Amino acid sequence: MPDHHLDERSVLGRALLILEAFGVEDQAVGLSELTRRTGLPKATVHRLCRDLVTARLLSSSAEGYRLGRGLFELGMRAATERTLLEVAVPFLQDLFARTRETVHFGVRDGDEVVYISKIGGHRQARAPSRIGGRMPLYCTAIGKALLAHSGPETIDRILAGPLTRRTPRTVVAPGLLRIQLAQVVENGVAYEHEESAIGIGCVAAPVLGTDDRPLAAISVTGPVTRFRPERHAGSVQAAAAGVASILARRAPQTLA
Repeated sequence: MPDHHLDERSVLGRALLILEAFGVEDQAVGLSELTRRTGLPKATVHRLCRDLVTARLLSSSAEGYRLGRGLFELGMRAATERTLLEVAVPFLQDLFARTRETVHFGVRDGDEVVYISKIGGHRQARAPSRIGGRMPLYCTAIGKALLAHSGPETIDRILAGPLTRRTPRTVVAPGLLRIQLAQVVENGVAYEHEESAIGIGCVAAPVLGTDDRPLAAISVTGPVTRFRPERHAGSVQAAAAGVASILARRAPQTLA
């Protein structure tokens, strides 16, 4: 979870603590459990949850609290991601139709990839990704595609570590990663071979802005038992270039 640097003694800081206490798999979380997860006094959690329900950021039932629909509506107003998605989705759907493999669309947030779209069929790979989920830049194909074009200061900082080994195949040697990133810039695509999850292979291409900075990246993912990422490099590059072309013709200032 990113560090928001908010004062946890403030009302907003404590409200955010509560919202971020919900995990991906949570259905409903009771008051006692929210109190345990946040470390806040139970009376404080109860009062803030009541206010968050009123604001539609939480919903309440006999089983406990859930994240509310108001959060989804607010998220869909996030201008940059919405513009990116409006342009990208037809290309993502076409890429899925061509490959019949799981297609991801992600953006960089700090040192992580945030997945903002995922399209997969019935046989989609059991990738650890999910919409709204995060992964480190250095061990995913999308992340490497974004990182390679993010400027030397960012690359130097991330390669300085820590680089956590997520699988036995995660590349954590800074020198080797630097070579890979240079190859991404040269070849236009990035690869992952079981580096974020065992059994998964991936190829990704960046969506570059008019200043050659990465706006997003697109990837195709499949199980290593049958998926050959290199075969899909051209299709992924074409999709990324198509998105970039339309974004450049549309209002680029909306992505500033």
